[in-house]
Amino acid sequence: MTGDSISILRTVIRTPWHVLLLAGILVTVGSLALYSASEGSWSPWAGRHAVRGAVGAAIMLVLAFVDFRLLRIWAYPLYLASIAVLIVLLGLGAGGSSVARWISIGGFSFQPSEPTKIAVILALARYFDDQPPERLSSILTYLPPIVMIAVPFLLVVEQPDLGTALALVLGSLAIVFVAGIPWRYVLLSIVGVLSALPVLWSQLHPYQKARVMTFLNPEADKLGAGYQITQSKIALGSGGLFGKGFLMGSQSQLNYLPEKQTDFVFTMIGEEFGLVGNLFILGLYLLLIGAIIMISYRVGSRFARLTCVGVAIMIFIYVFVNVAMVTGLLPVVGAPLPLISYGGTAMLTVFVGLGVVTSAVVHDRPEPE
Repeated sequence: MTGDSISILRTVIRTPWHVLLLAGILVTVGSLALYSASEGSWSPWAGRHAVRGAVGAAIMLVLAFVDFRLLRIWAYPLYLASIAVLIVLLGLGAGGSSVARWISIGGFSFQPSEPTKIAVILALARYFDDQPPERLSSILTYLPPIVMIAVPFLLVVEQPDLGTALALVLGSLAIVFVAGIPWRYVLLSIVGVLSALPVLWSQLHPYQKARVMTFLNPEADKLGAGYQITQSKIALGSGGLFGKGFLMGSQSQLNYLPEKQTDFVFTMIGEEFGLVGNLFILGLYLLLIGAIIMISYRVGSRFARLTCVGVAIMIFIYVFVNVAMVTGLLPVVGAPLPLISYGGTAMLTVFVGLGVVTSAVVHDRPEPE
């Protein structure tokens, strides 16, 4: 066999096919849910979702053949490129009445703040991989990561997209924690954040403050600001243990449930398939996240381990925020359910993250002793 054939065979053998399988099942569930959301039609959501899932799977497999060392080399340039795109996006929205969160090129629209999450993960993993263990006890070591997190956070907040910005910060801080930050700095940070809450509250937009107040008391305005979460709870509760059946959800089919194809797709699944259906979805995510965490123990370098953990945490935050939002445990912030909600940018971002993990497990393996 030639060297290229051996390399391809090694890649095929080492590829974590169970991760692709779990992602494929989630995309299939999403396609069926969107088929129901459009009242038994593949358009306008379900067909596109399935096609995007196939494209995402192809991207994941292509990244399996990319040498993981190249991702380390390109970590900082990718981060700077993502910041540059966010700045351009901010400029496009300046002076206009519309919110600039998307860039459209040739009829294709994408949300730059989503792939920025991957860029920040790679940059932070590269930074901490470069630090010797003895430097992790110094507070000065954590000043550059704070800046690396704060810059995209502020740019996304200015769009404004507080939900994505908070998800980006939480995922990034989790990497800092896993990298080995001392507990005294963690406690100091918590005290600092709590002390800054009044200032942060004063900087929120009026609609963001309304979302928080609605979260605290959704019954105060059931037909206004509290309509979404009220209908979501009604749909979830009416599903019971086994649900009303596929295409039989009254809240979703009669259009009482808003944004059923994106943010509230988990609620629609709960209405049609009940608690059992929701637990099945959560079980799939648990298996997917757990598989990525297990992969982090199989890779060779610190950069690869932190990257894998970062991708796992990114997916976990997607799921946690969405499920907590539609069940009333968090304010409604506009967070998709990964691989199930309709939305190409979020889906492709997750698949790129899975592709990065695949590249790590294929190419960045411990050296045999």
